[in-house]
Amino acid sequence: MDDYEVVTSDILIIGAGGAGMRAALAALSNGSSVLMVTKSVLGKAHTVMAEGGIAASVGNVDSKDNWEVHFSDTIVEGVYLSNWRMAEILAKEAPERVFELERFGAVFDRTKEGKIMQRAFGGHTYRRLCHVGDKTGLEIIRTLEDQIIHKDVKVMDEIYITKLFKSGGAFSGALGLSMRDGKFYLFKAKALIISTGGAGRVYKITSNSWESTGDGLGLAYKIGVELQDMEMIQFHPTGMVYPPGVAGLLVTEGVRGEGGVLTNTKGERFMLRYSPEKKELDARDVVARSIYYEIQAGRGTEHGGVYLDISHKGAAFVKNKLPGMYMQFKEFAGVDITKEKMEVGPTVHYQMGGIKVDAETGATNVKGVFSAGEVASGLHGANRLGGNSLADILVFGKRTGEAASSYVKNARSAAPKESEVTKAITEIKAFIKPGAKNAKNPNVLIEQLRENMSNNVGIIRNEEALQKALGVVEELKAQSKSVAVSGTLIYNKGLLACLELGNMLIAAEAIVRSAIMRKESRGAHTRSDYPKKSKEWLKNIICNIDSKGNMSLGTAPLKKMPEELKKLVKPEVYQ
Repeated sequence: MDDYEVVTSDILIIGAGGAGMRAALAALSNGSSVLMVTKSVLGKAHTVMAEGGIAASVGNVDSKDNWEVHFSDTIVEGVYLSNWRMAEILAKEAPERVFELERFGAVFDRTKEGKIMQRAFGGHTYRRLCHVGDKTGLEIIRTLEDQIIHKDVKVMDEIYITKLFKSGGAFSGALGLSMRDGKFYLFKAKALIISTGGAGRVYKITSNSWESTGDGLGLAYKIGVELQDMEMIQFHPTGMVYPPGVAGLLVTEGVRGEGGVLTNTKGERFMLRYSPEKKELDARDVVARSIYYEIQAGRGTEHGGVYLDISHKGAAFVKNKLPGMYMQFKEFAGVDITKEKMEVGPTVHYQMGGIKVDAETGATNVKGVFSAGEVASGLHGANRLGGNSLADILVFGKRTGEAASSYVKNARSAAPKESEVTKAITEIKAFIKPGAKNAKNPNVLIEQLRENMSNNVGIIRNEEALQKALGVVEELKAQSKSVAVSGTLIYNKGLLACLELGNMLIAAEAIVRSAIMRKESRGAHTRSDYPKKSKEWLKNIICNIDSKGNMSLGTAPLKKMPEELKKLVKPEVYQ
């Protein structure tokens, strides 16, 4: 045991974004000891990239809004693939989570009456997004972090979790490497909450920050946790396209929500052609495909995008409502959006698929393992409604923290075998082989993977491209067995790439295999060879690891929706 230090808690939380922090606060208030571990630092999470607002039917701007309409919008936007119970819970509980955040100290934009301001967003029937300018995610992180540091939640940052352990079929611990000093830690806990975010970095053009490499997906999958609907990757319609160094950086939907207009190089407001009623505020998959078609038809900009214009609203309005976007374009592109058009194009933004969880508790099929946030699946179905991600982390972060806390009160303590831990440490150290012959550079393989996913598993998919993508993934899996780097265990970015590569390959394989299996077009998954929806595919695709260590796929039927909820959407879909 000289090689590692043991740290014990009731609940281990991997990931320190909005979902992880809200889960920690809930578990702590329920009497459990909590340890949060993050490979980044506290306060630096991908949650800050969610800028537009929190979807909650508080009715401050449109008094007719209510949870039933929010529920319906969520189900319709998810193209009927969502877990109806998760959608119901979100719609009913989001308003209280917003008010709670306000009580914690979040500073929202206000109406003239002093109520929380709400803005329009694509796919929402009413103006529903509670926001803080265009920095809502940052305000959530700031507010929750303030709560965390003033309570008895232990946080260990710059630690990468390399392996999860099970004992007697239940979670028993995790191995982590401190990038700061090269020290190994064995985290013993009765329960685990995985809140590591998505896997957007498996694509070349993405709005996701560097942390989003599918770590939680890979770690969970390897101990038998089921993954669900991994083919469902959301392409946000508007990311920056120029200059190249910021390609993919998010241009918030708030720009369109505040009146921004999309045009092509001919000056045509092309959304009038694709969606004459909802126009720029149609569902994200619709707007993203429309932009893609315009670019493919040769009506895109010289940098491969289209134009987004908010300048007609006036400089004062833009700087007040969208201060972050104003600074982003001014600093990175030399564009003054109060006077000039923005160049934008689709960017990988969010995964609707992920770890399969119980709707009420966030529990997985492995005892003691829970999950919340973007890494968990079920709520968003085939396409996420804008603003539901921030509502998701607050609503299900709290629920999952409470459920994990209730679980540990009756769970027995267990520990991994020392031989398992030392073997896992040896495997990590084996990546460091200075001067090794025929060693593969992990960063080169990562870039090849990202190029492959962007080229072959994009907005529009087909069998030939998907099979090609799968072949590349299999080849990279074989090559990944030979990755090696020089240096030490301390702040070794090459070693971090070795560790992330394995998880990225698992995420990519699940995305590709699921996309091949789903022979229809639904939401974010569009296949040119199967262009229509099929009622036969109103089911979830499940990925898990088989006894030989290979990826196995199957399907699971959707849970039957109660009649009273069917009436809120289109009941014929379920007949």
